[in-house]
Amino acid sequence: MVANTITILRSLLSFVAIAMLFYTSDKVYVAAFVLTIIVIWMDGLDGFFARLLNESSKFGAVLDILGDRIVENVYWISFLALGWIPLWIPLVIVSRGIITDGLRSIALEQGYTAFGSSTMMQSKIGKFIVASNFCRFSYAVFKAIAFAFLILANMQGEYQGKEIVNIIAYSSAYIAVFFCVVRGIPVIIESKRFFPSK
Repeated sequence: MVANTITILRSLLSFVAIAMLFYTSDKVYVAAFVLTIIVIWMDGLDGFFARLLNESSKFGAVLDILGDRIVENVYWISFLALGWIPLWIPLVIVSRGIITDGLRSIALEQGYTAFGSSTMMQSKIGKFIVASNFCRFSYAVFKAIAFAFLILANMQGEYQGKEIVNIIAYSSAYIAVFFCVVRGIPVIIESKRFFPSK
């Protein structure tokens, strides 16, 4: 399936982009920045092809989430290894991912998905925070800006506007973490119905 292939390729390319950041060359960093933009663009591309070719499936939905987790964890953890962000950011991101994905796997066993027509979210506020296009898009945008601009902000050479890039990069990173946590809370709250009390 085309969409699933794009998801897998996107995950692999994130490793390539990050590997480039361990070569302290501004030319390599620019190439990593461009590759990161491509990785980000591919996140929407897999969904587009899934709808266009009628390839939407529960497996594809799960693979898409797995691809998202791989990409975001690769970037956040690598940024920590490079000394660009504090430890608490990847700890929060990874912990939230483990919790929500574990709960979503239980919902999946009962026929529910994270998003779409069979979403596990039932309340209006839960659907809005977790599954609405607005919240999903906002989170994706801030995460994308953080990934791309953190690369530019940590280039060795000086350039005009570097201070503004730095502010945008770190502001976006903190906002992305905020969205990550807030979007995980309804999943935790609403998942209790999948654990029937005896």
